[in-house]
Amino acid sequence: MEPQRAPALRRLLPPLLLLLLSLPPRARAKYVRGNLSSKEDWVFLTRFCFLSDYGRLDFRFRYPELLAPNICGLQAKCCQNILLYFDDPSQWPAVYKAGDKDCLAKESVIRPENNQVINLTTQYAWSGCQVVSEEGTRYLSCSSGRSFRSVRERWWYIALSKCGGDGLQLEYEMVLTNGKSFWTRHFSADEFGILETDVTFLLIFILIFFLSCYFGYLLKGRQLLHTTYKMFMAAAGVEVLSLLFFCIYWGQYATDGIGNESVKILAKLLFSSSFLIFLLMLILLGKGFTVTRGRISHAGSVKLSVYMTLYTLTHVVLLIYEAEFFDPGQVLYTYESPAGYGLIGLQVAAYVWFCYAVLISLRHFPEKQPFYVPFFAAYTLWFFAVPVMALIANFGIPKWAREKIVNGIQLGIHLYAHGVFLMREASTPDLLDLLFRVILPLLSACLLPAGSSTVISLCLPVQVILLPQPLK
Repeated sequence: MEPQRAPALRRLLPPLLLLLLSLPPRARAKYVRGNLSSKEDWVFLTRFCFLSDYGRLDFRFRYPELLAPNICGLQAKCCQNILLYFDDPSQWPAVYKAGDKDCLAKESVIRPENNQVINLTTQYAWSGCQVVSEEGTRYLSCSSGRSFRSVRERWWYIALSKCGGDGLQLEYEMVLTNGKSFWTRHFSADEFGILETDVTFLLIFILIFFLSCYFGYLLKGRQLLHTTYKMFMAAAGVEVLSLLFFCIYWGQYATDGIGNESVKILAKLLFSSSFLIFLLMLILLGKGFTVTRGRISHAGSVKLSVYMTLYTLTHVVLLIYEAEFFDPGQVLYTYESPAGYGLIGLQVAAYVWFCYAVLISLRHFPEKQPFYVPFFAAYTLWFFAVPVMALIANFGIPKWAREKIVNGIQLGIHLYAHGVFLMREASTPDLLDLLFRVILPLLSACLLPAGSSTVISLCLPVQVILLPQPLK
């Protein structure tokens, strides 16, 4: 009998999904355009991590050429500037959200010898500005570009200023690129390799999913297809869907530099769902479900329902917080938020619950020790992997390399969890017996030459090893 599910959670998921998919996309550097109208005299536009040798910014800016009275008549009010800051502590961290610095002070940290200021005026030749007229209004239209060279990959931050003016008004369009390759052009340097990594793990998880289905078919034939194994198959299938949508998002992003943020949010939801299904499966196994008992008590089902609902809501809050409140002027990691710390706390709580459940199961059923000891050891590593990864990402990985490294580590953690379970299940005596009876005859048949009358005797010495009992 399956554990009771949370009806409240089923009612919550559709509106939460619609809410997340309807969130406005966050501004990300690659291809950026928009209209700016602000009373401020210094405004942040976007950021991008350029390669040390191949970074390129191509831009088009346009703003009205406002005229002001002068003793000699009318003259243009000058002028708006594009400021290029990099991630050195004396640059962007020293000016962003620095309440004690005015516009001039924020401009003063720029190093003129590095060509970090683009004056949007006809007097500055490199800006590509010219005066155009439209419906009786004169505009300054500026189209040009700038290449970036540095000793290493750096985050660059683009801001707009007009110190001492009456605010900013600007139409802008920017294309920020790293080289010309499909795999790097629109990607920030901290995103290099994410698409290739996701494609690789997608293929691996497709293999894991098909193997799990095949093993499930063999187990069903022996009436050993238990609920927890079905949950494992579901987690692997949802993981495949998640990686598929991630690949679709990053593939589109590599093509146009924009991507579809709704597809990415859906991929994150599926990724979290796979994690939650797997986590629930581990807690159920720790409590002995399908190992020492066929059902979970009513009190246990209520506790599981409450916990999983809380965990799901925290995941949703994290996604909303990341979409709505993460400051695009700062390079932040998913777990650098109250919701992220809450998830780490829930993960630790889940591990304590897991330890308690396994301890109780072993106390009442010591004969199950061959199953629970390796099971507990393997997934203790998994439970601690996420908090350790969050700490390393927050404090140990440079910000210009964080996203691609964390992406690989996170997928590796999921692969470890699924691979260990699949190998453990495949090593049960009943399944080994089926594999020997089904697969080896096929292999031996394939090894026989066509038309051969020779009888090949395949002798396999088998050593009897004490293995975990199959889950029933």
